[in-house]
Amino acid sequence: CGVDRAEGDGQGKKGFCREGDQLRVSFVGPHFGEEPPISGKNGSGTIFFSGCSLQCSFCQNYQISRDCTGKPTTVPRLLERVKKLCLEKGVHNVNLVTPDHFFPHVIELVSRMREENLNVPILYNVSGYQSVEMLKVLEPYADIYLPDFKYSDSHLAQRLSKVKDYPEKALEAIVEMVRQKGFLHCAEGEDGVANRGVLVRHLILPGNVENSLKAMTCLFLEFGKDLPLSIMSQYHPVEAHEDLNFNRKIWEKEFEVVYAHALGLGFRNLFVQFPRKNRHGTTEERASSFLPDFREKKPFGEKA
Repeated sequence: CGVDRAEGDGQGKKGFCREGDQLRVSFVGPHFGEEPPISGKNGSGTIFFSGCSLQCSFCQNYQISRDCTGKPTTVPRLLERVKKLCLEKGVHNVNLVTPDHFFPHVIELVSRMREENLNVPILYNVSGYQSVEMLKVLEPYADIYLPDFKYSDSHLAQRLSKVKDYPEKALEAIVEMVRQKGFLHCAEGEDGVANRGVLVRHLILPGNVENSLKAMTCLFLEFGKDLPLSIMSQYHPVEAHEDLNFNRKIWEKEFEVVYAHALGLGFRNLFVQFPRKNRHGTTEERASSFLPDFREKKPFGEKA
């Protein structure tokens, strides 16, 4: 965005991400709501950073992405919390959620982890709207990429996320991620958790099935049927929209059309968030973990 966040000795300007140069974190802990190869049985060691470089109007994590409820910390303090996650909780990976605007801190954190022989996979849980140049810098500090591919429709991307060039930028970014790490690879053995590679996510948006169909087709044409793809149905309205479609959850029929299209294209490595049905024909979340409350000590309502 061009803002010099380092200006002013820690009191500098805030960027589009709504953060300055002070590292701020909203939650650190095991999370069991990711795809099975990511969460495993012990959970994914998530670090939710405060702020976000995309600012989607429908973000379910709006409390931290827009309201910026995180607390200031330092890399050494964060490292101590990560050690506990790895050594005491036995998490399968360290899951960096929307870390883009804190990449310098993240690189330092990963470097220190490796110096201390904390060799769990490092996962970047990102929006897809990353620059290829930055991803190349990250290559030695990453093991797994978990990007979204939100939009195939540039007008929808502009309306909901203020980034008209999202489709082409995200595709370029995912191509680079796959070049670096390949498709998601899971370790052999009982756990079968992921240790390297790329898994792409797509959230179905209500009233915009065509966006999802074109997104699936775009991914298939670029990467083929073996691309690991996660289809998510968890959309939940968090603020009022002029377009009334966005004030509801997705309909069962919308999910079925998108899912059938993915199967028809021949995707072989699908992770599918099947919705529960209700009598109104809309869908229900299967668990509260899909809509966290970061005001709580345990925002996902989980055992951890």
